[in-house]
Amino acid sequence: MKPTITWILIADGARARVVAHAGVGKGLSEVNGLEFAQEPLKTQDIMADKQGRSFNSGGPGRAAMEIPTDPVEKREADFVAGLARMLDEKLQKKAFDRLILAAAPQALGTLRKSISSQVKQTVMAEIPKDLTNIPNTELGKHFEDVLAV
Repeated sequence: MKPTITWILIADGARARVVAHAGVGKGLSEVNGLEFAQEPLKTQDIMADKQGRSFNSGGPGRAAMEIPTDPVEKREADFVAGLARMLDEKLQKKAFDRLILAAAPQALGTLRKSISSQVKQTVMAEIPKDLTNIPNTELGKHFEDVLAV
């Protein structure tokens, strides 16, 4: 009988990794090739120029134009959307049976919106915590409530 493979996605808006759990007493192991990172940038690093200026509709003055979206939030949302696509591809290849999402609260919210309905059906737990800085050897205690490590 094939063991039930549970993947745990650990993410924030700039880093992510996947660890696997193959059964009680087997612990957690890093899934090769599934570690992702992008350099965390501030708005001033992303936007090289000053905001544009426009004429006021009600008078002769000019005012700075508002940025329609926060570039940092957009960049992080794009990163998380890429993670969602990766999970969908791996599920189609039957790489995992169940999924636990452990992500920083904002990233978790974006992830919920981005994952496909098929991936949503495999989600057995969501943990709104940023565990990206926790070493794999110490991860088990963060999942005791949802998984017998």
